[in-house]
Amino acid sequence: MCSPGKNPNYQLAATQLGKELVERNIDLVYGGGSIGLMGLVSQAVYEGGRHVLGVIPKTLMPREITGETVGEVRAVSGMHQRKAEMAKQADAFIALPGGYGTLEELLEVITWAQLGIHEKPVGLLNVDGYYNSLLSFIDKAVDEGFIAPAARHIIVSAQTAQDLMCKLEDYVPKHSGVAPKLSWEMEQQLGYTAKVDISR
Repeated sequence: MCSPGKNPNYQLAATQLGKELVERNIDLVYGGGSIGLMGLVSQAVYEGGRHVLGVIPKTLMPREITGETVGEVRAVSGMHQRKAEMAKQADAFIALPGGYGTLEELLEVITWAQLGIHEKPVGLLNVDGYYNSLLSFIDKAVDEGFIAPAARHIIVSAQTAQDLMCKLEDYVPKHSGVAPKLSWEMEQQLGYTAKVDISR
């Protein structure tokens, strides 16, 4: 849906995240849309003078881009390529409040970290406790033995952009991937070179 949500604090947090990235001289890789929370983040980063890379499937361009986009727009063939290209270009991942699409992308990059495909930090901007239920579910999964305690630390969260950025910068992986990162890189080079690809 690419909705900005009903709570105006979500929109304020998105704009503040963009400004926080600018203050820290960090560029933005995002889903390429001009609407919703990701549109607000991209606008703030662009207006602050940092580079903005939007990655979007061609089929979604009429729906997710309205009016003028900012920065560089890279059109790709589909959703998988979009996620792979964003993951390749990004140094960290941040999820703002969102719906099914946000959750799908969030859980995929967490799973990739658990498997050892990457060691990049994954952060939740937990505005007004939006993600409290999800974090409680993850803790329950740890308690019940479905998620290793060390893998719980893959994801970090904070209620403000400033606090979240500090946690992401201090992030150190505490888990061991299912396979060494080098083996995933070799697999990509040998059999996945034709395909390449952070949250709304």
